[in-house]
Amino acid sequence: MCGRFVSKLEAEIERKFSIVRPWWQVDWVSYNVAPTQTVPIIRLAEGERVGDMLRWGLIPPWAHGKQPKYSTINAKAETVETAASYRSPWKRSQRCLVPAIGYYEWKTVAGRKQPYFIRLAGGERFAFAGLWESSRKADGEVVESFTIITVPANPMVAEIHAKARMPAMMLPEDCAAWLEGTMEEARAALVTFPANQMDAYPVSTRANSPKNNSPELLEPIASG
Repeated sequence: MCGRFVSKLEAEIERKFSIVRPWWQVDWVSYNVAPTQTVPIIRLAEGERVGDMLRWGLIPPWAHGKQPKYSTINAKAETVETAASYRSPWKRSQRCLVPAIGYYEWKTVAGRKQPYFIRLAGGERFAFAGLWESSRKADGEVVESFTIITVPANPMVAEIHAKARMPAMMLPEDCAAWLEGTMEEARAALVTFPANQMDAYPVSTRANSPKNNSPELLEPIASG
């Protein structure tokens, strides 16, 4: 799964992901993105790639702008076509990309949960595959939100995450099938990212709280 990640907007992001209209602040950064926060995503609008800011945690139209009682921050690739909250945006091809530089996952070590920072080897930028949705509140306000799709974990991530899940991750040059392809091409793009192109290391337990948000969270610590 993915319950916390790191996102940093740079001019390079707009170039690498071929964004035509960036409706965001280019120097936006969060070292500890948490559910319900509004963060950068990339989606199609009138056939062009645009950068928008949406809420993390998909709110279906029938929820009238209110978060369901169950978590919608992640959607399993295996059931995204049939699950009540996700089948409509899937059928309407409301796919998106969530640019990131890495994410946190927790491993139980000696009875306590140790956070790890997981990224592409070398710190290269990538994106999570996601779905977005619109939901209208009773007062007419429209809430736009998204979910991150998960797939079975590769061996490296499975060593950290007990449930052996990980987000569907894509390099900028490999995003076209997910964002602009047919439903069949998008489905085929939801694959497990290779472990040999990633790395992971333990970080401070300060990452456990979303109240902490600074570059120091990404510094490796000695594993114990």
